[in-house]
Amino acid sequence: MTEQDKIVAYIVSDSIGQSAVNLVRAGLSKFKEMNYKIKDYTFISNPSEIEKVVADLKSEENALVFNALINHEISELLEKELKKNEIKFTNMLEPIINRVTSFTGLELDDEDEEHELRLDDRYFDRIDALEFAVQHDDGKEPKGFLEAEVVILGISRTSKTPLSIYLANNNYKVANLPLMPESEIPEEIWEVDHRRVFGLTNDVKVLSEIRKERMISYGLNPETIYSDTERIEEEIAYAHKLYKELDCKIINVSNKSIEETAALIIGSLNESGLIEVVEES
Repeated sequence: MTEQDKIVAYIVSDSIGQSAVNLVRAGLSKFKEMNYKIKDYTFISNPSEIEKVVADLKSEENALVFNALINHEISELLEKELKKNEIKFTNMLEPIINRVTSFTGLELDDEDEEHELRLDDRYFDRIDALEFAVQHDDGKEPKGFLEAEVVILGISRTSKTPLSIYLANNNYKVANLPLMPESEIPEEIWEVDHRRVFGLTNDVKVLSEIRKERMISYGLNPETIYSDTERIEEEIAYAHKLYKELDCKIINVSNKSIEETAALIIGSLNESGLIEVVEES
């Protein structure tokens, strides 16, 4: 493969597919000389959609498909069509299923004739929550703040979107809003129960480095107003002033993983009596 050639990694999923995208990106990033881009087909829920997916894939010279479909029937149909058209693919769930089977001796629950994986109510609630998070990411559709179970505020690069997706994957409807001193705050924010609002912050130096790395990843000069420490201090001061006015919980994410931040939010909602955390069996 020449330097000019580019692998196009396609993720095909019957949900939002964000976890699959992150996993594929992590794997491809290990090949530092590889030129690649990632595309995804999400919420594939009908066998009739496979024909269009495969038709698109046939136009790519270096397509590599990552099958993240849970529905067994649609997954089999996709792989059958990919084989017929000699398109390379890998099933992302198969190694996990095979390893679990090998380790436990248990077989996959394929009781019905179609061999579909059974989906419970929580699965569909999760899909609804993920769709909600996407629709209300970065302040889109401000009325969604009034419908959200969690509202996340924060200046650029405080992990608002990854946190929203993580919480959504745990069945919480989340909306987030990016903050800048020059931006206007939607009036709906002031109507939200302050116990549902969480303000994210970070340390100046940490944010500066994160933003520089972001600019470098785009092939741009890292030394801009975006990564300037004085500008970041101004943004943080603005955000903290707003958080105080909203009387919301503030979380510094500088030394926390997405999982830790999410746990703090869920714990706070639980303590406030806004949700009841139910342990899954």
